[in-house]
Amino acid sequence: MPNWELKNCCRHDQVVFLACVGAFTVVILALWRTILLTPFKLITVFLHEASHAIACKLTCGQVEGMQVHANEGGVTQTRGGIYWVILPAGYIGSSFWGMIFILASTNLLTARIAAGCFIVALVVVLFIAKNWTLRGLCIGFIFFIAIIWLLQEKTTVRILRYVILFIGVMNSLFSVYDIYDDLISRRVNSSDAEKFAEVCPCCNGCGWGVIWGMISFAFLCASLYLGLVILS
Repeated sequence: MPNWELKNCCRHDQVVFLACVGAFTVVILALWRTILLTPFKLITVFLHEASHAIACKLTCGQVEGMQVHANEGGVTQTRGGIYWVILPAGYIGSSFWGMIFILASTNLLTARIAAGCFIVALVVVLFIAKNWTLRGLCIGFIFFIAIIWLLQEKTTVRILRYVILFIGVMNSLFSVYDIYDDLISRRVNSSDAEKFAEVCPCCNGCGWGVIWGMISFAFLCASLYLGLVILS
């Protein structure tokens, strides 16, 4: 039975999990403004746009193209679908994928599955990408994950789980930061929250930004709790 109450926490695996999350958080914050994190930030933008695309397809719409820009922006062209589902799917969806990557890292099998699914998703997006930044990002990460996987299987370098965890932590932190930067502090007029406020006017764009930010932070907290439960 799952140890939902986390009795006798924390065992060795749980301590390693928390230590890695903490260490990755420190590294990410320390390198936040450097070029070293740019590819991982762009992957978060990719997952944001992919979440819009998935929401569009799930609501019977058509995805006409995706773009990720070097300035950490992006756009997904859609036709049809349910607009009020598609709009929040970007920010909330990228937080959700961050949680999935964090939880997948708790086990080698699930880390392999996450890596394989990620490669497949990158290959699919490669064919609907509308600019070379996104195409290059897809190709680069396909090779990066494939090399990490080969090292995991063929050598003594066992880092696949930690790479998946790093992507998850990076995605979760960047999602929360992106919501604050775009929707709360700056209130970009063309943001998803401002557009959503036009569809659901019970809150303004900043209000929806706060709500989405709370949901994203809840996903991050849930990933830590569920990760400890899985490892208990």
